Amino acid sequence: MSREGHQGDAAPAPDAGVGSAPARAPEVAHAHPAPRKTVVGRRGTADPVRALMHRHRDLCERAVDPLEIAAGLEAHGVTDRTAARYRHRDVFSLAEELFARVPAVAAEPVPEGPAPARDVTTRAAWSLRALLPGAACLATLVVLGLTDGVLGGDARLALGSAGTLLALIGLALALRTGPLSARDGRGPSGTAALCACWLLGYVLYGDDLLRQVLSGGPEGPWTLTPAPLLGLAVAVAPAAWCVHLFALSAQRRLHGSRALEEFGAGVRPPLFGVVALFVCALAGLLYLARLGFGAGGSPAGAAALGVLLLLARLLTVHGFPESAATGLAAACAMEAAAPALILAGRLPGLHVVARPVDALIEAAGAGVVPVLACGTAGFGLLITAVLALSRASAHAAP
Repeated sequence: MSREGHQGDAAPAPDAGVGSAPARAPEVAHAHPAPRKTVVGRRGTADPVRALMHRHRDLCERAVDPLEIAAGLEAHGVTDRTAARYRHRDVFSLAEELFARVPAVAAEPVPEGPAPARDVTTRAAWSLRALLPGAACLATLVVLGLTDGVLGGDARLALGSAGTLLALIGLALALRTGPLSARDGRGPSGTAALCACWLLGYVLYGDDLLRQVLSGGPEGPWTLTPAPLLGLAVAVAPAAWCVHLFALSAQRRLHGSRALEEFGAGVRPPLFGVVALFVCALAGLLYLARLGFGAGGSPAGAAALGVLLLLARLLTVHGFPESAATGLAAACAMEAAAPALILAGRLPGLHVVARPVDALIEAAGAGVVPVLACGTAGFGLLITAVLALSRASAHAAP
């Protein structure tokens, strides 16, 4: 997006609204810029903004509006209290002056297209891609159910493998485009992908594995519980819409805020709102999946995992992939610790390490393990999201 207009000689008043950004002219290729007049007035001969202007000149030259400068300054540690040292009441006011005083870098005009948030075709495209994982899982389970007793084990294994591959391809497409895509356009990191595979595998086989370990095993094949996985796969679509709604709300708050504290306070309710909306949608999908494909697995554990995955992706989308990977790894470690401690308790003198897990499972069942693991990790990621996503730099354009 090119920036047009004429560069003024004087800085705008610090109380100018964020929505009415001052326009500036890019440098003309074959003409020397007119010399600037010395800014006088309230600054006198000592201009406190000049040093900051030179320090962040590259950011100011490439910014398309003062909001982008405000987010960049906040990312470099400039707060409203810091802005007071530059004789401005907040970072937004300081960004407006920097935007007016630093000339734009000459750039080719870019034709203005429809806003992504209002482009119906774009929304329909990523919505369909978000439905692919659930559609692939549903089709696979239906085909396997219809061919039960008709096809042999090898043929059913091939069908299941093909359906799994289609679901993974659909998930990859959903994570690379649309609201669930990261800023750099890449998919999840290797650590996050490995942890997600473990967590989803535990949804399928974890409860039966834990029961066999408690009874002296593992002794044989583990019973498959596909209903929770189906609910999670279909929930990719509402997750994409929740992330999209949160991004729109945050952008509106960013344009309407006059201080960083005001923006942080305004963006937290939408964050809690989209998480609650996703929980409601996921609960309904898990209930429908249990009605259609049996009551195996732990619905509460699957719900906790769904919220954990949503928060992890939300942090990744807004530039915090390390925090997301840490939360997923913590959940994996807690789930793996349960059977590991039970097995370690069989060694001479180490039976005491298995007592807490035995008592917990005896009191609440095997499904309590994913609930505690994913719930604890999800709560940690929620706190991280509240702190990280309350910053304006988390919502700046890449």
